[in-house]
Amino acid sequence: MSNISIVTTMTDPDLRQDPWKEALDCYNSFADEVIIVGSDWPYEFKWDEIGKTFQEGFDKASGDWIIRMDLDYFFHQDDFLNIKRLLERYKDYPVVSFPQYQFFSPEKYSLRALLSVAINKREFPAIKLNGGGDLCLPTIDNKLIPAFKNPISKYPIYQYDSFFREKETISEDRARFARAWNRQFNNYQDRGGPGKKEAFEAWENMIKEKIGDHIYKFKLKNHPIFITDKIKLLKPNLFGYNAFGIKYKPVTLKKILLESKKLLKIFFVRKKFEIKTIW
Repeated sequence: MSNISIVTTMTDPDLRQDPWKEALDCYNSFADEVIIVGSDWPYEFKWDEIGKTFQEGFDKASGDWIIRMDLDYFFHQDDFLNIKRLLERYKDYPVVSFPQYQFFSPEKYSLRALLSVAINKREFPAIKLNGGGDLCLPTIDNKLIPAFKNPISKYPIYQYDSFFREKETISEDRARFARAWNRQFNNYQDRGGPGKKEAFEAWENMIKEKIGDHIYKFKLKNHPIFITDKIKLLKPNLFGYNAFGIKYKPVTLKKILLESKKLLKIFFVRKKFEIKTIW
């Protein structure tokens, strides 16, 4: 099988309340190589530093496939072998995308996005991580590699963004990233502003909007084994305990129809590439 490298960034993970020990346990259990970058990330930075840091990891990695993982991304242990077989099957394609299961609390998630994080370095070494709105998605010749024109995994990435953080940590982090965005684009978009209070309020409003997409129920025992114990120890002051009390919204017929449309699109694209590689 192909060699697999995972690239992640890590900067003051204890201070930022990242699940770094659990994430590295997952990555080391799955990949042939784990590359960690970002230890010298400046406190105040410009937004394109994100892509540049991941690019540094990509350039250092020696694997045939490079998987770019944020420190709150996890694979499920039961999917390891299937993901490796999937990457071997699609060895002629530049990227493979993964559905993202986004959690705000342990018992519900949304199918948030497709993450084009598995990059075929062996066949496409010229890929750069400088595309998309966040300036860190894979490109070839400065053209974004579209997720829906490449294979899609049926095995998800489990994401726990801010899950183990207190309000103060989130406020500090969101303000810092808002300032980075402003340095790059000369606006704060929907990030509130440079201060902790306004940045946290903008983040909270975003959560209130996104929580309407969290319609899928989930059991604690079905989370990746690497993170289960940490979830069990959640305290009320941490976001993942109950999303700071933000209420889940009733599931409407319109939401079900929109979700069904999204699922069908992903399903048919995935099947198209499965059929193309049957032989």
